[in-house]
Amino acid sequence: MSLRVLLIGASGVFGSRIARQLAGDPRFRLTLAGRQLGSLTALRESLGDPSVQLAALDVVAGGLAEALAALRPQLVIHAAGPFQAQDYRVAEACLACGSDYVDLADGRDFVSGIGRLDGQAKAAGRLLVSGASTVPALGSAVVDALLSRFRALETIEHAISPGNRTPRGDATVAAILGYCGRPLRLWRDGRWQRGHGWMSTRRQTFPFGRRWVGLCDVPDLELFPLRYPGVRGVAFRAGLELRRLHFGTLAAAWLVRLGVIRDLARHAPRLRRISEWFLGAGSDVGGMVVELAGRDSQGKPLRLRWSLSAAAGDGPRIPATPAVVLARKLADGALSPRGAMPCMGLFTLDEALAALDGYAVDTQLEVLTA
Repeated sequence: MSLRVLLIGASGVFGSRIARQLAGDPRFRLTLAGRQLGSLTALRESLGDPSVQLAALDVVAGGLAEALAALRPQLVIHAAGPFQAQDYRVAEACLACGSDYVDLADGRDFVSGIGRLDGQAKAAGRLLVSGASTVPALGSAVVDALLSRFRALETIEHAISPGNRTPRGDATVAAILGYCGRPLRLWRDGRWQRGHGWMSTRRQTFPFGRRWVGLCDVPDLELFPLRYPGVRGVAFRAGLELRRLHFGTLAAAWLVRLGVIRDLARHAPRLRRISEWFLGAGSDVGGMVVELAGRDSQGKPLRLRWSLSAAAGDGPRIPATPAVVLARKLADGALSPRGAMPCMGLFTLDEALAALDGYAVDTQLEVLTA
């Protein structure tokens, strides 16, 4: 029996890639949902799967619970960000209609707070998962895979940098701009300290070269110190391939920090369009690194760098993949936890990489000298 999957935000940068991986799979009966039926129709035509259904749905409009109940999903994948200003109405509507729920949220408070629905989810026998994306899902899968190499893990530093020609959506841009220049809590030297979004900029080594990255406010900053006891420092950075865009964003962050700009995120559509003036520059190569430092089994210093590179425009498939992995595991009856939780420990790194097989994605692991 096929799993009835409702994909909200299906025509977006990440939603459309999830749709392409689920469509045509006999394990799923897929419904594409969003505010614009025109874009959903075009997506269905590109999928070449006439069995895919369409539904007009606006998660901020009234009557959401009734609309979801009428569609009778067994799994809702929520890819309509940004999540920083959202509440849990979609997850709560899923509980009301007896559906499991997975979202691609990268908002620190949103993902960290999903546990408030844990009691209701367990009572209903449902699974509510937040953060099925690069953060915290894939990042934690990398740390989990390498954790056995350390007797004591002391620091976790990870970063991402998309290729400049990679498609970008307003939701992603708004999510980044929302914390630029704003204070963020940072676990450093074994205690909470203050940093600022997009600042503490530094050069980061990726498989394809060095790029500038700055601090980002993501769920990992809140969740990793709890998940990995004894870790004394956790940091996450992101950056833009082109210096003019990265440092232009840094300048805007300073304007926010100085109080000149109050709400940078509301300018996301305009700034996204400006960034697209430069699509002819740079590359379609992006990636992710996770650097771990601590002590090995013999008490000697150990530093590891796991890295991923994505070419041929396949970078957006990285944040889209965790939701695909979870959907497949649910369809196969291979995902037993119930409750409401951040997306950590629900799949392995090997499972994530298997889902990326066939795309222009490479990984490597290096032992770094002190």
